Amino acid sequence: MTHPALTQLSEDETMFRDAVAEFAKREVEPHVMEMDEAQKMRSEIIKGAFDMGLMGIEVPEQYGGSGASFFTAILTIEALAVVDPSVSVFVDVQNTLVNNAIIHFGSDALKEKYLPKLVSEWVASYALSEPGSGSDAFALATRAEDCGDHYKINGTKLWITNGAEASFFIVFANLNPDAGYRGITAFIVEKGFDGFSVGKKEDKLGIRASSTVELMFNDCIVPKENVLGEIGKGYKVAIETLNEGRIGIGAQMIGLAKGALHNAMQYMVERKQFGKSIADFQGIQFQYAEVATQIEAARLMVYNAARLKDAGKPFAKEAAMAKLFSSQVAERAASQCLEFYGGVGFTKEFPAEKFFRDSKIGAIYEGTTNMQLQTIAKMMLSEYR
Repeated sequence: MTHPALTQLSEDETMFRDAVAEFAKREVEPHVMEMDEAQKMRSEIIKGAFDMGLMGIEVPEQYGGSGASFFTAILTIEALAVVDPSVSVFVDVQNTLVNNAIIHFGSDALKEKYLPKLVSEWVASYALSEPGSGSDAFALATRAEDCGDHYKINGTKLWITNGAEASFFIVFANLNPDAGYRGITAFIVEKGFDGFSVGKKEDKLGIRASSTVELMFNDCIVPKENVLGEIGKGYKVAIETLNEGRIGIGAQMIGLAKGALHNAMQYMVERKQFGKSIADFQGIQFQYAEVATQIEAARLMVYNAARLKDAGKPFAKEAAMAKLFSSQVAERAASQCLEFYGGVGFTKEFPAEKFFRDSKIGAIYEGTTNMQLQTIAKMMLSEYR
């Protein structure tokens, strides 16, 4: 299986990306600040994402999806983040975590039952983190019990993206605590299942239109057929999907950085000081040239990881590197671009402060910076031992 060069997009990829960018410009951009202040995504934008086919990019056409590549999903996430990282991560979780997990690990019956809904109407969420289980992802306190003809789940999940809008949740619980992480099993939980409820919504620094909630399970009844993958192999589902998800976060971060720079450049070209555009001062030019170079380097790392994944080659180290570097670039770029505006950059009159707030999450979710460094180091050591 061959792929075009990293910087070269196929005709289909270019068309899809451009259509997403147009959707973001037309449907999302006018409402970005309103959604940020309300801490809620507009229902029209959610519906628009489904209507555009953005919620099932890799889902095979037989289930109503686009049947496109993982790389196409990455281009989509990037294009949305240029306008609003909140909408970007909303689409990201659905595609790189949830849909991929079902495609790779779901039985035929689960695929037939759920994928058409996830493509057309159901928002999905991925529930791994807990109050005492963050970077130590497999220290799960949430328990599952085999009750003969069904399972019961008890516990609490925290920091769950898309949780307020979701009808569908992939939930990780330990079915056999004595076996440690080998007891962890992935379950599909619907919002209407008995014993399931959505708790408080977090009041966040950034990506505020993206919901982040607590989930509670109190003798939640889950049908036997709703095990995703094999019993006791939930850790495998988590590891493989999170490796892909990190590339998605990388795409979100480069899109964010591009959006911050694009808006700053427009301002600097128009803003006059000492009789000329501030974009013409050499000291400023050196700074935005450096930002642009870092964004391009991060973009190539993200694209490389995505191409490797599509080619069926090992990509875990490259995914960790891409997520690590792109999150660092996004934070630096957003900070620098805010300074380009001077005093008004510190106000809500321009988008710089929002990009700055949104950028911080890149170093935290789907594996902190330190966890990415640990992954990279372990894989490097394995090459020498």
